[in-house]
Amino acid sequence: MKRILLILVLLCTTYAQSQEKTFEKEVKKISIEIEKITKQEKDSLKKKVKAINKRLSKGEITEEKAKQLKKEVAELHASNIENRVSKEELKLQQLVQDKTTGKIVSDDADFNDYVFNFQIFDRAIAFGDSSVGERRRKRSKKRNKRTTSQIVVAMGANNVIENHNLGSINDSEYKFWQSHFYEIGFSLKTRLSKEASKTYFKYGLSFLWNNLRLDNNQIHEVNGDQTNVVTFSEQLKESRLRHVQMIFPMHLEFDFSKNKKYDDGFVKDRTNEGIRLGVGGFFGFKLGTRQYLEYENSNGIEIEEVQKDPFNMNTLNYGLSGYLSYKWYGLYLKYDLNPLFKNTNTRNISLGVRFDID
Repeated sequence: MKRILLILVLLCTTYAQSQEKTFEKEVKKISIEIEKITKQEKDSLKKKVKAINKRLSKGEITEEKAKQLKKEVAELHASNIENRVSKEELKLQQLVQDKTTGKIVSDDADFNDYVFNFQIFDRAIAFGDSSVGERRRKRSKKRNKRTTSQIVVAMGANNVIENHNLGSINDSEYKFWQSHFYEIGFSLKTRLSKEASKTYFKYGLSFLWNNLRLDNNQIHEVNGDQTNVVTFSEQLKESRLRHVQMIFPMHLEFDFSKNKKYDDGFVKDRTNEGIRLGVGGFFGFKLGTRQYLEYENSNGIEIEEVQKDPFNMNTLNYGLSGYLSYKWYGLYLKYDLNPLFKNTNTRNISLGVRFDID
């Protein structure tokens, strides 16, 4: 008999605990009710709008009348949501007060999980009254950043021209497809106008590796303040001059991505979704220059030689650059206005591909 009484007491205690109200359970009930209210009003609004569109297509009403009717039903259901949700909000306020005074217990769950559900207050009244429209515009403006950032990666072919004559590249002593450049950097893109537009200023910081490979078994040789190209005494497997730069690129960018327009007339700026054209230039300075030679000497020994020297290169460098891109990838052109070597008219030119990664 004692065992039966003990089991009954345990069962009753378990049942009582399961029926006990907790703060978190009540919050969850309120959030579910709010979602239910929102869905009901939205579904009702959709039906009425559909009926108005049907009347418009049949010619029963004018387009102006249809807009007026849609606005009226939107305001009606927005008001319904506010009124119905406000009652649930009062319940929540009372619930918080009861928790503060200890009238209701808490199961110590993470309250943030439940508060998250009340973001529906912002979504619920999304139909058309002025206060709601203003809230939507404010949220849109937060997403409509005037300045964005990208990682820039570029690579391609590198060579030189003489006296600004593009045709001289045909007589270049450097291998065209084997002379590469690599660029990696960080850029910021700022819209020039406060409102959505197509014009931006793009600027940032990049590191650039330019490689020039000589043809016909030649190397670079320093002779005082001159750097000459001479034939090497051994048979070369590699003859590469590499100079590393830190540059500050600046471009005026025209981004023809299609912007997004909201029902309330607000236009959200969208970038890197269409064709982009950037024109501008860069300036910077060289961080170091090295010449890499690989050859086999007269004794058959493989030699890998690294020569570290400025090679009479100009430390400061500046030039023009531009790109034509679609979304995040495109073609890239760079041209140094300053001579590559001192006391020469040799200038570096680069053509490749560019990636702007958000």
